Formats: sequence, structure tokens, C-alpha cells
Amino acid sequence: MSLNETPSGERIHIGFFGCRNAGKSSLVNAVTGQDLAVVSAVKGTTTDPVKKAMELLPLGPVVVIDTPGFDDIGELGEKRVQKTKQILARTDIAILVVDGTAGLNQNDRQLLEIFQEKRVPYLIAYNKCDLGITVPDDPHSMAVSAAAGTNIFALKERIGHLVEEKAPRRLVGDLLRPNDFAVLVTPIDESAPKGRMILPQQQAIRDVLDAGAICVVTKETELAQTLEGLKKPPAAVITDSQAFAVVSKIVPDELPLTSFSILMARYKGFLKTAVEGMASLDRLQDGDSVLIAEGCTHHRQCNDIGTVKIPRWLNSLNGKKLDIHSCSGNEFPEDLSPFALVIHCGGCMLNEREMLSRMDRAVRQDIPFTNYGTFIAGVTGTLERSLRLFPEIHALLEA
Repeated sequence: MSLNETPSGERIHIGFFGCRNAGKSSLVNAVTGQDLAVVSAVKGTTTDPVKKAMELLPLGPVVVIDTPGFDDIGELGEKRVQKTKQILARTDIAILVVDGTAGLNQNDRQLLEIFQEKRVPYLIAYNKCDLGITVPDDPHSMAVSAAAGTNIFALKERIGHLVEEKAPRRLVGDLLRPNDFAVLVTPIDESAPKGRMILPQQQAIRDVLDAGAICVVTKETELAQTLEGLKKPPAAVITDSQAFAVVSKIVPDELPLTSFSILMARYKGFLKTAVEGMASLDRLQDGDSVLIAEGCTHHRQCNDIGTVKIPRWLNSLNGKKLDIHSCSGNEFPEDLSPFALVIHCGGCMLNEREMLSRMDRAVRQDIPFTNYGTFIAGVTGTLERSLRLFPEIHALLEA
């Protein structure tokens, strides 16, 4: 990913859903103005979700997703339907595409129930209005024609108004004042991507600059010299979680210190749940299963944090032998009941809706949920210090 691209996790996700041959792919192509999806009169042409990151006015950066037919049949059809349900976990806006000449069917109504259950804003696009159809008079419905291009602009305008206005989220900028120093500690080891910074580091640098503050980036090996060279104490020191134990010994106790992962958990809206989930560590028993989940897929290094370091920490905590499982990308289980704890990455590549959907899934099933940074701070004895920047969350440790 280049530095000038908006990451997927920061884009609005727009999913097009419906039955086979309702015209989903044709409507996606009409909305995007390009042949994003293959179209055919043959049912089931779209066999896997098709995604496109693009600029879509008036929304700005979005991800448009064309999904397989929800009425698909057979063993493969069932898998496609399951994939469609997975897509809904990250969908900010859902467009139900209905064959307007046939009207709503049972599968369409099932999709509407899922939209409502997941509280996803939605529109019902009755396609093929050029063939003369009747559209219900309700706020969610409108007539369109992918073939004739009818009401495509109006559909995009309606989509734009479905986006919920929220207060701007800040990764770290709200903790800084103009001309403050923020020191970012970014180890360059075998897990660091070649020739670039990881996404949370990129985002932190930009947010510090947007706050009018001064960003100083250094490695842990040069941190002491960096701090000595500053004319005033930094307002925040932010480190990679894996270097927390080393960095905490270098940074004086009176200086605010936290990690990129903890900031990301706050940014995505699940820091409170992550801190509460740490209480379960003392309750783990022999044979308990723990799920370690990552939102992205990448080549595993020999000392990978998710599959090597965290399992090592877990099994050395209290002498218990645990059953460690892992998942990555979109394969996050619906049923979490087999697990005594879920430890998730910071979710930088997941949008807010999907990250909160995963957290809610754990909360509803009464499964403790935490994240990499919170877990690492906890097992290295630095959690209390890393939360001082956030008094409301810090108070949870005293409760």
C-alpha cells in the first residue's frame, strides 16, 4: 500500500446483496462506472465476493463489494451464502438488489432481517424499472435500471445520505497540543515490513502532524539519546507493543507511555472491552482453548507475534497447558463458545464495523476479548502505565 492510499479499514464499505440474476453485478458496474464485475444471463456468475477500492462521490473513499447470489444452491452455494454473511459483518451500507419484475422473495426478506439484526443501514433497489414495475412507497425503496442507467445518480445520492455522521475519530491527535513532542518508537526487526512503516505507525505520524504537534520517530536502540536531545519532555511516547518492556525501562515513569496497538484499540472502539478481557487470564485452566485472531494475512516469520510469541507468553503465564488456535483475514468464527479467551490484533486493516462486530460476537457469547497490545502490556507488567493517558479506562484496573 502506498502512503497516499486510503487503507481499507478507513473506507466506507458498500455491499450489494440479492438473489442470482437480480442484476447485482450490472448495478455495481453502473454505480462504479466500470466493468468491476462479470455479468451474464447465467445464474450464479458471481461465485466469490468482488471488491473494489475507489473514490465514489459524494462519499469519498469506499470499498464496493459485489456478493454471490443469496439463493445459491448445492454445497458450493451454501458456502457462497456463508461468505455473503461474512461480508455483512464489515458492511457499512447494504444495497438489496431485487428483480423488480418479480418483487421481494423469501431470500430477499431473509437478507432484510439480517440487515436489521446487524443494524446495517440499507436501501432496496428494485432493478429493471425500464420494464415497467411497481415499487413500494417506503423510505428504503427506489426504482433503478442498471441496463438503462435510470436513477443511478439518485441511488448514489441516497447511499451518501445513509452514512451516519460521527465525530471525527483521532488516533492520538486529541491527546496532543500544538508544538507538543510525540516520540514514536518503531523497532526495525525481522517482523518489520521491508522499506516501509506499518499502517498504525503511518496513521500516528499523520495524526500527530494534523494536531500541529512535532513527531519524532526513532528505534528503541536510539530512544535514550533521542529523549536526551529534546529541549522539552514529550507529551507522549508511543511504542510498538513488542518493545514495551524495553522501552518502559528507558522512558522515565513521569512521561506518558502507551503503544500503537492500545491506541488502535481505542480508535476502533474496543479498548474498554480489551482491558476487561485481561481479567480472564488468571482464570484459564489446563486444556482451555484460546483463539488468536488477526485481521490481515501475511507471511509468517520464524518469531511471528501471533503464532509464536503470544502462545509462548500464554503457556508461561501460570503453568497451564492451553490449546492455542489461530485465524486470520476474514475467517473469524461465528461460534466462539469453544474458547475461553479471544486475543485479537489491533484491527488496523479492518473497518470499525467489522472490528466491533467481532467484539460484539464475543461479548454476546460471554467470551473474554482482548487485543495484542493490551495482552502484551499485561504480561510485561506495563498495562497500568500504558493506560494512564486514558483516565476512564485506567480506572478499570482499580475497580
